[in-house]
Amino acid sequence: MDLTTPPPDLYGRPRADRFMQRVTAFGDRYTPALGSPLLRRNPRRPPARPTPPLRLAVTARRTVAEDVVELRLGDPGGDELPAWQPGAHIRLRLPSGRERHYSLCGDPADRTGYRIAVRRLPGGGGGSVEIHDELGPGARVTVRRPRNGFAFCAEPRVLLLAGGVGVTPLLPMAREAQRLGLDWRLVHTGRSAATMPFTEELLALDPSRVEILDDDRHGVPTGAGLLARAARGAAVYCCGPAPMLAAVQGALEASAARALHFERFGAAPVRDGRPFTVRLGADGPALDVPADRSALDVALEARPDLPYSCHQGFCGTCRVQVLSGTPEHRDRRLTAEERAAGALLPCVSRAAEGETLVLDL
Repeated sequence: MDLTTPPPDLYGRPRADRFMQRVTAFGDRYTPALGSPLLRRNPRRPPARPTPPLRLAVTARRTVAEDVVELRLGDPGGDELPAWQPGAHIRLRLPSGRERHYSLCGDPADRTGYRIAVRRLPGGGGGSVEIHDELGPGARVTVRRPRNGFAFCAEPRVLLLAGGVGVTPLLPMAREAQRLGLDWRLVHTGRSAATMPFTEELLALDPSRVEILDDDRHGVPTGAGLLARAARGAAVYCCGPAPMLAAVQGALEASAARALHFERFGAAPVRDGRPFTVRLGADGPALDVPADRSALDVALEARPDLPYSCHQGFCGTCRVQVLSGTPEHRDRRLTAEERAAGALLPCVSRAAEGETLVLDL
């Protein structure tokens, strides 16, 4: 279909529709102006003020699985918390200054507290260990308001696939699907029954719609096997480790499912990576970044105090300034203006083979 000319008369008459001609002419003239920086903000309106973070306290703590603790965060004065939808996460600033993202696993209808669940990862970046060892009832934390990059669209038929602690964003989705009367099913996989949180809470929603598959009794599931549970035309929501997500993605086309929504924890595998070099400061050390690793991971070996959180290019915590070199931006956060001014998210962004990026660190 030719979309460059006005459509014929709306009522099938042989002559062109004058109204549509005028609409098209108006669009051709004024649509390009919409990208102008002058139209992005009313100059008479002051710039929007950043939303202040929440100052919350740990009001309850409990163990929900082996090496997994759940924290309930509430306002110290008892005020209601900002609303959220299934799939949302919060950014938690810990007493040490570390910032980490955690999915909300409670009930959106409960405005008195946020629930998060955290698995202890001794070999990780220290955030989970700090939570397990230092955050008890009464501890104060700073929280950025809920954001949602994994929104639940409430399709009529839904398959929820969870891997381990990846069940946290899917639990509110299952609760919402049950409330709306959708045709839903949830499959929770994990190494063993002891490591899988919220089993009782899930089964309490509807045991006929929940399946618990631990590797000890059922073996490691395949992507095709998991998607075999999908009704025809179902939307699939998946959250879990990278191998699980890759298996589901690879088997999607041959399945009865119609769409896949996913959230991964941990960094995505580097694709089309080429080796380059980062220099930490104008006079700092030059570090080789292999094709299959991120600049952030390499830099952390030399500077373990560098801030980071999501590893996926959307939170902005690891933002640095480029002093020289040409970066290859792969993030989902920085604007064109910020990139032009030298901003870089080293958790995902890279450079051409042989290029050296000098970072202001």
